Amino acid sequence: MKKRKNIITVAIDSPAAAGAGTQAKLIARHYNLLYLDTGKIYRFIGKLKLKYPKKFNYLLIKKKIRNLKIKDLQNKNLLADSVAVSASIIAKDNKIRKIVHKLQQEIAYNPPAKYAGSVLDGRDIITVQVKDAMFKFYITANIKVRALRRFKEYQRLKKKITYKEVLKSLKRRDKSDKQRKYGRLRKTSDSCLINTSRLSIKSCFIKIKHIMDRKLTN
Repeated sequence: MKKRKNIITVAIDSPAAAGAGTQAKLIARHYNLLYLDTGKIYRFIGKLKLKYPKKFNYLLIKKKIRNLKIKDLQNKNLLADSVAVSASIIAKDNKIRKIVHKLQQEIAYNPPAKYAGSVLDGRDIITVQVKDAMFKFYITANIKVRALRRFKEYQRLKKKITYKEVLKSLKRRDKSDKQRKYGRLRKTSDSCLINTSRLSIKSCFIKIKHIMDRKLTN
């Protein structure tokens, strides 16, 4: 694959609800980078499985992925619980992961010319998708802090769920992410650890910006 030269690539891995998505969006906006929430691609495919249960196969996935646009991943229907469950199942399929991997690399290394580069967040961005990224961040937070953040998010969406249920769900998700056969979540020795447990969104971004600016100006 041909790669665009002299672009900024930012790879972020993190467990659920650690704040990686928020920081990725801030980084993208500040440095004029194309942002890709990689988990949304699996949700997109998960929704395909629900929509076309009898026609769902690798050929259908490849066809839909070829025509996929970033704006398609902003569809609020992808946030449905049924889609999340479907996505978690299909994400275990290595053939599907290879299809997604190809798309992610294309977006990471060949963003439209109007962008200075790309920023991707997920579970295996550093370890699998963009191994040679210019910047590598592992963003995490205490499980109880993450559960409270997700619980408050659900409250804003008026979703009926208890804090204990959210905490249990996140623990289950963490175990799955760290133990799955392909693309498991883990921190690499060359990634910068950012713990957001006691950081505000602004202070966390300032910390990341300081790291990036120091390298970009040298």
